[in-house]
Amino acid sequence: MEQGKRQRQVANVIKEEINQIFRHLGLNMIGGGMVSISDVQVTPDLLEVRIYLSFFQVQDNAAALKSIEQKAWEIKKELSHKLKNQLRRIPVIHYYADDTLEHVFHMEELFKKINEESNK
Repeated sequence: MEQGKRQRQVANVIKEEINQIFRHLGLNMIGGGMVSISDVQVTPDLLEVRIYLSFFQVQDNAAALKSIEQKAWEIKKELSHKLKNQLRRIPVIHYYADDTLEHVFHMEELFKKINEESNK
């Protein structure tokens, strides 16, 4: 579904602020790997935010996601402090693992195998 202009603006602001909060709280490096925000989607009523996290070389993605969810209150508190003059209500934040990077690596491996077999 196409996002409206206000949704995109709010999503971009939230993405920038969440990135800063993650760096401040040390959540961008978990389990020997890097955590980055790949996408932020806002509902049309601006009351819910879906944050998609990309994990690079993290040992256990589920544990990393759980540790981020455990700090959700602290993240929302800092976000509300930063956005109090821009939004009437701070939205409910949901975190999701974005496995696009894993799919890319898997597809590259498949293409590599196909090329090796066709060159034989």
